[in-house]
Amino acid sequence: MTTFELAPGLITTRAEVAAAYGGSIHSGGIVVANESKMVFIYSDPSAGEEHGYTFDGRAQDDQFGPLYHYTGAGRVGDQEMTDRNKALRDHAAAGRSVYLFVADGKVEGKNKGETLQRYIGQVVVDPVLPVVERHGPDREGTLRRLFVFRMRPAEGALLAWTDKDNLKPATQNTIVEVPTPSKTFVPAQAAKPKKTEQHKTAETTATIAAGIRVVKRREGQLVTAFEAHLVQLGHTVKSFQLTVEGEPDVLLPDLYDETDHVLYEAKGLTTRPNVRMAIGQLADYRRHMPEPKTLRVAVLLPSEPSPDVQKMLAVENVALVYQTADGFQGLPLPVA
Repeated sequence: MTTFELAPGLITTRAEVAAAYGGSIHSGGIVVANESKMVFIYSDPSAGEEHGYTFDGRAQDDQFGPLYHYTGAGRVGDQEMTDRNKALRDHAAAGRSVYLFVADGKVEGKNKGETLQRYIGQVVVDPVLPVVERHGPDREGTLRRLFVFRMRPAEGALLAWTDKDNLKPATQNTIVEVPTPSKTFVPAQAAKPKKTEQHKTAETTATIAAGIRVVKRREGQLVTAFEAHLVQLGHTVKSFQLTVEGEPDVLLPDLYDETDHVLYEAKGLTTRPNVRMAIGQLADYRRHMPEPKTLRVAVLLPSEPSPDVQKMLAVENVALVYQTADGFQGLPLPVA
């Protein structure tokens, strides 16, 4: 097996990469090369539309920097966190490095029709929020769950993406009813920094404080517990996936109580900045929800906030529900 240098911006093919580093050329978009401890992910936003893959592309930078969304493996039915999806999610714990390619035209001449691959660079799965759930139709038109991996640049890596790699904006407003998220997908363990053989580049999960991971997990557990509480009260609970014309990503409210027509936004910390963020998110979401004029909104917190934060919520006409040792305080919501 020969090798060649994977330089960001390189135009190559899957066959050339497999010949150099191993792995199959016929195993879908996630290719695991066990011998070289490498994972190659091949993103093709245009071809993916046939299978409901409309989520690939460079997302807007967030407070932690650049971000690329990559849809997992599985073309029909709900995607499962097994096999190649699991290998990608847990690559750091397994000591594997990940390399991102984007489809860029077709080969001419002898191998005419083969897809050209533009190498973007070395990436890692975001350690705080590795995967988010999205929903889209498969090739048979059935709505299904998709796993969208949130990829970050590996430490020290330079990524060769261009404007054409950006997520495409939605062409219309849509609202799709989806199941409430059932799991929070996190890596099995954090990986220690290591040097890759080919690039001498340090690969880490990311330089993000472990505390943020704990807060995200706490938020997910809070939503799950509150959903169970509402169901026990006889309420019907669901969620929505919203797209907004001209915007590249989707909006995902935390929880919708259909029985009381209330939209909830949860936060893992009971602090003023978190509550302020929740108020802004609810103001944004409610404009795109069914029957927005009669929709009530509420913030869900893990404990009681300060008196002044409670006053702020009251002034903004946002209800408050918080967790206690015995359940949840704030239900039933006050009549507007």
